[in-house]
Amino acid sequence: MATSLPTLLKILADPTRLRLLGLLAREELAVGELARAVAMSQSRVSNHLKVLREARLLDERREGAHVLVQLARGAALPDDLWAAIESRLAAVEGRADDLTRLEAVLDERRKKSRAFFDRVAPEWDAVGSAFEHGSARWRALACLVAPGLVVADVGCGTGYMARALVRVVERVIAIDHSAAMLARAKENLAGHAAQVEFRQGELDRLPLADGEVDAIFASLVLHHVPDLFAALRDMRRALKPGGRLVVTDLLPHKEAWMGEAMADLKLGLDATELKSRAEKAGFVDVAVDRLDDAYVVEAPGGRRAALPLFLIHARVPQNAANDAARGLPASLRTNPDRP
Repeated sequence: MATSLPTLLKILADPTRLRLLGLLAREELAVGELARAVAMSQSRVSNHLKVLREARLLDERREGAHVLVQLARGAALPDDLWAAIESRLAAVEGRADDLTRLEAVLDERRKKSRAFFDRVAPEWDAVGSAFEHGSARWRALACLVAPGLVVADVGCGTGYMARALVRVVERVIAIDHSAAMLARAKENLAGHAAQVEFRQGELDRLPLADGEVDAIFASLVLHHVPDLFAALRDMRRALKPGGRLVVTDLLPHKEAWMGEAMADLKLGLDATELKSRAEKAGFVDVAVDRLDDAYVVEAPGGRRAALPLFLIHARVPQNAANDAARGLPASLRTNPDRP
């Protein structure tokens, strides 16, 4: 049963709960991460989460030993009501400090991921290229039809996707936050030096100019990203009007050991939720396909695990006028100023 409007407004009147929901609207967080972001004890945060949970204002899921929470949108909290609240969150005491601490929490995730990939770069050619059929890479490439494109391969790793891209596009910009991964990718793509440029950077702060590329590929990387919406928004910024985004990633799975062993921040991604975030970030014609392929890993004990994959492809509107007509905020319109 939905919470009555008077009860809902009473719940939302609490400043601490507003602060918590404001963060959970931005990113899915473990309870401990949320407590650090608001500088409160975990027990105090849990008490507030209990109230929010009972009002059906939270989506929760378990990954191994961790419980992850985020704001639940829909029937329990109408979009128009939350939009009105969210637009005024800056006036809530403590909000600015919360955002600063949240960035520190997300940066911890980035550092953990970067350290892992720096460590495993010498072996990643074997680990990161183990697919059941190998068709996912070519299904992703099929989303490109025009010649002469400049394409970014974000989270390029040791160059698995880039090695295929150089066959069909004019130039590839290979991006990764791990210096060791980029060094290995340079070795693997040495025969295509004139076609490939290597840049180090984070996925939510891409080392790309506004509207620099025709297409962006993100292959098996978004489940390592601490802030999915920020990454999608920055990819949109870097794409030309009409540019394409192509994502391949893991569907939700139960291989909890991958959280530590492979620095996975999420055990797969909900394709429907990712589609919604892409649309919110300003992409249009967002489509989801389940792939007839799997990413193969060797689980503890030598067990072989084949993890299902999905593909999302989308595009940037052709011009800013289209954005304005759709009511998209100026901060997300075609080639906005870099955040």
